[in-house]
Amino acid sequence: MIFAGILHQGMAMFTRIAPLLFVLLWSSSFIAAKVGLRYLSPLLFVAVRLAGCAAVLLALMFLLRRSWQPLGRWRWLHCATAGALVNAIGLMAPHVGLLMAPAAQVALVQSLTPLLTAALGTVLLHERLLTSQWLGLLLGLAGVSLVEGLLLAFVGVVSLVAGTVYFGRFCRGVPLLPGATAQFLAAATVAALGAWLLETPRADFTPAAIAAVAWNTALVSLGGMGLYFAMLARGSAARTTANFYLVPGTAAVLAWALLGEQLGLPALVGLAVASLGCWLVNVAPTPAKHRQVR
Repeated sequence: MIFAGILHQGMAMFTRIAPLLFVLLWSSSFIAAKVGLRYLSPLLFVAVRLAGCAAVLLALMFLLRRSWQPLGRWRWLHCATAGALVNAIGLMAPHVGLLMAPAAQVALVQSLTPLLTAALGTVLLHERLLTSQWLGLLLGLAGVSLVEGLLLAFVGVVSLVAGTVYFGRFCRGVPLLPGATAQFLAAATVAALGAWLLETPRADFTPAAIAAVAWNTALVSLGGMGLYFAMLARGSAARTTANFYLVPGTAAVLAWALLGEQLGLPALVGLAVASLGCWLVNVAPTPAKHRQVR
C-alpha cells in the first residue's frame, strides 16, 4: 500500500511537471540550434543530433538487454514512420528556417500544431474536446500570433502533426525504449539522406558547436521527446500538443536573454494569452475517455 501510494504521487507529480519541463527543453532547442548553425549546415546538424540519439538508445537496448519483440508484427515500421515524421522532417525544415529568421519567429511555427492535431484527433483517434478546450486552443493560437506575424517551416508542422496522430493511432502500446529506438534510427536515416541529397554539408566542430549538438541530442531529443511521447501515451493528442503554444513566447524570452534578440510587448502579451489557452485545454476534464483505435 505504501509503495502504491508513493507510485501514485510520483505519477501525479510527473503529470504536473512534464508539460512545463517539455516546454522549457523544446524552447531551448531553438537557442542551441541558432548557435550550432553558425558552424554546421542545418540538415547535417539535425542528422548528427538524431544519430547521437539513435546510438545512445541502441546502447541502452543492449546494456539493459531489452527485447525487440514488442516491435514485431510490423510495429517497428509504425514506430519508424512516426519517428521519421516527428524527429526528421519535423526538425529539418525549422532548422533551415533558423538561417533566415530569429529563433522566436521560427518557434512560432509550433503554434499550428495543437489546432491541426486536435482537428485530426477528433476524426482519426475519436478524441473529444469540450467547448472550453477548443476555446483554449484558439486562444493559444491568438496569443502566439502576437509574438510575430510570421509562419515558417509549415512542412515541419504538418510532419509533426502527422507523426503525432500516427503515433497515437499505431504506437501507444509499444514500450518506450524499443519504440524510441526504432523512431530515432529511422529519423537519423532520413536526416542523413536529406543532408546528403539536399545540401552541401558544412561542419566546423568547435566547442560551441559540440555543446549545441550535445544539448539538443541529450536534453531535447532524448529528454524532451521522451517526455512528449510519454505524455502522448498517457493522454490525448490535443492535450499534449497544446503545450506547443507556450514555446514561441518561451523561446522569445530565452533568445532575448541568451542571444540578445529583441523581446517586445507583443511577445509578452502573446505569452500570457497563449498560457491561458494552454491552461484551458489541460484543466478541463475529458468528456469521455479517448478510445484507442485498434
